[in-house]
Amino acid sequence: MIENKKYFLLDMDGTLYLGNQLIEGAKEFLEKIKLKNKKYIFMTNNSSKNREAYVEKLKKLGIDANVEEIFGSTEATIIYLNKIKKGAKIFLLGNELLEEAFLKAGFEIIKEKDKEIDFVVLGFDTTLTYDKIWKACDYIFAGIPYIATHPDFVCPLDGGKCMPDTGSMIEMIKAVTGKTPLVIGKPNKHIIDGIIEKYNISKEETVIVGDRLYTDIRTGLDNGITSVLVMSGETTEETLKETIYKPDYIFNSVKDMIDII
Repeated sequence: MIENKKYFLLDMDGTLYLGNQLIEGAKEFLEKIKLKNKKYIFMTNNSSKNREAYVEKLKKLGIDANVEEIFGSTEATIIYLNKIKKGAKIFLLGNELLEEAFLKAGFEIIKEKDKEIDFVVLGFDTTLTYDKIWKACDYIFAGIPYIATHPDFVCPLDGGKCMPDTGSMIEMIKAVTGKTPLVIGKPNKHIIDGIIEKYNISKEETVIVGDRLYTDIRTGLDNGITSVLVMSGETTEETLKETIYKPDYIFNSVKDMIDII
């Protein structure tokens, strides 16, 4: 039962806000969680922003947050790669904030072709260029291990619009190389393992809330965590009927969850 859960893993895009528009009831939902002495962790696959950028975005929307309450695919990817090789050389497809996060974590970013590197890392690159794609494909053809931060096809925006996300870029590179990456973010276990390790929480006491069936809901199903689908983002009634990823609970939005926390 949701009312018995102590920890809420909360997706942001499509769950708490759409673009720059806060979803109705989101602020009150978060306030209720704290009022009940429970905790939430903002869990995002979006690797185009660092934790500080999310804190700033949330504050602009009227939600007080700190960096320790935010855990994303960027941090999960860094934790995963650090376990394999600290200070690795990376060819990165990502924007300035993603690059900054990897540099801060001690990785070396390689931007030239035909260099000795350890990993190709694909993030939500809103500065993607043909040159980056070509170089990445050359490295992948050469057998360099290929990692992606997350698999989301689109990033939902307000007004029913969306923008291409990392999953779409994965498909483009697959069309060229025939290869798919190891994906770190939702729905994969690596991001959950990172959260459990960092926050010292148990799956039994946790619920995940999100708007996407193939990331948020599948994360719950694949990792033994209670899942809640909100219909405020990507999922439609049609896709809900067709999906194999059936959530434990469904609400129109987080506003409808306030009274049962």
